[in-house]
Amino acid sequence: MLRSLTIRDFVIVDRLELEFGTGFGALTGETGAGKSILLDALGLALGGRGDATMVRTGRERAEVAAEFDLPDADAFARWLQEQALNADEGGLILRRTIDAGGRSRAWINGSTVTLAQLRAAGEWLADIHGQHAHHALLRAEAQRSLLDAHAGAAPLAVEVAGLHREWQRLARLHREAEADSAGSARERELLAWQLRELDELAFDGGEWDELNAEHSRLGHAAGLIEGADETLAALGEGELAVCSSLRHLGGRIAALADYDPGLGDVRELLAAAAIQTDEALHALRRYRDRLELDPQRLLAVEARIAAVLDTARKYRVPPQELPELQRQWQLRIDTLEATADPARLAAAEAAARQAFEAAASRLTAARRPAAQRLSADITAAMQTLAMAGGRFEVVLRPCEPAAHGLETVEFQVAANAGQTLNNMAKVASGGELSRLGLAIQVMASRDSAVPTLIFDEVDVGIGGRVAEIVGTLLARLGRDRQVLCVTHLPQVAACADWQWRIAKLERGGETLSAVTPLDGPGRVDEIARMLGGVKITATTREHAAEMLGRHSPGGD
Repeated sequence: MLRSLTIRDFVIVDRLELEFGTGFGALTGETGAGKSILLDALGLALGGRGDATMVRTGRERAEVAAEFDLPDADAFARWLQEQALNADEGGLILRRTIDAGGRSRAWINGSTVTLAQLRAAGEWLADIHGQHAHHALLRAEAQRSLLDAHAGAAPLAVEVAGLHREWQRLARLHREAEADSAGSARERELLAWQLRELDELAFDGGEWDELNAEHSRLGHAAGLIEGADETLAALGEGELAVCSSLRHLGGRIAALADYDPGLGDVRELLAAAAIQTDEALHALRRYRDRLELDPQRLLAVEARIAAVLDTARKYRVPPQELPELQRQWQLRIDTLEATADPARLAAAEAAARQAFEAAASRLTAARRPAAQRLSADITAAMQTLAMAGGRFEVVLRPCEPAAHGLETVEFQVAANAGQTLNNMAKVASGGELSRLGLAIQVMASRDSAVPTLIFDEVDVGIGGRVAEIVGTLLARLGRDRQVLCVTHLPQVAACADWQWRIAKLERGGETLSAVTPLDGPGRVDEIARMLGGVKITATTREHAAEMLGRHSPGGD
């Protein structure tokens, strides 16, 4: 569940630190007070879209941090390990910042992550249903995804889509092989000839620098030998050789230093110079011993360089890129050889189709009973949502094999008794669609493993007895999950286990949003405000207290 939410300089929020409870919590307040802003901030922490408009005016950046209990899911634990992210004491902190220029950064437990990683983690932690979410349910893909989630078949649906892609890939290769077998053969023959040429050259990219270094050394061998001999003579031959002179001078200064300690530094410097000069002399002798004039080797190196350059110019690449070109040609030949046998490709295509159809058939088998259950559950919910006699049905129709399986999924509804079932988008009015969408979202959330469910004004367009039923549905969900709901309806708020009031206040010439947790009397006042508007009477308060009492433990 969501433990806490910290918000800084987000829209009209300067700083909020909120601690969340379990069960069903209601967020209420006047229109425009900032109720949905809290959910927008939470959505940002979960990886939602963000831009510079979210930064409070005059501030450098907005920051949101949400702390969650770690979900009890092995798959999520594996995901954290794969991403090299650790859970701290059973908790997870998602943090997001957006600066005034629109640049965004994200962290999970202090480790920098991408927005994709933040979004992936958020999908395990919370599910936000917006006030217009029911409109998304009019799309075929959304209906299909919801049914698959209800059936526990979402992973199987992903597998089916992957198998369909592989089948289509092999089918395309098969068609191409049959259509251009002669052209592929010519290309293979040319590539094979070119590869033989590079194989014979046997050129390694790292060889190029070595060849050029050796060519430079061999080409300047005479000058290197002359320079080395001259330096060796100056360093080590005769009485005036540098090494002998330094040793002599060092001994002379060492004797004088016995009389004047001030010469100690000079003595040490000359001794160090003598040692380094001796080392240089020995190193130069070893180098000179290896030097020789080798015209034959020079010719061989020049011929090798010329061969490499000729080949590189022929194929219009730098010499260092010849090995990569060779690798690419080999990959292309492997691909062409894989498509050179239409019969073998036909067999592979058939096997891929068979694998797809087997998985798609399992998906169909999972969808059918789930469609019946969902149809029955939503139909039952409609009877309590001022749609008595209405029916809801998930219709599966066979279709040509596709990435989504072997059938289409369509939500159909008859809003009133005696009406014919038809596509939900065509027959449901705005209010009916809102109620249907809410019922579907509640049923879908019941099947979800996400521990925190958030509803943002999903009760728009309902009221009275229906609103109380909606509140009861959310309260039932709150027995097993943490449920947060932004609502304007007192009937819904009265069903909550706890309640916060969000209000605007003026401070220092700025409009800010403030959150107040409500105790018993505070909830009575807030529910009364929601019931009575501007003027709150004693009767309104009695009505509010009665509503709260009816939904409290032990209430009627």
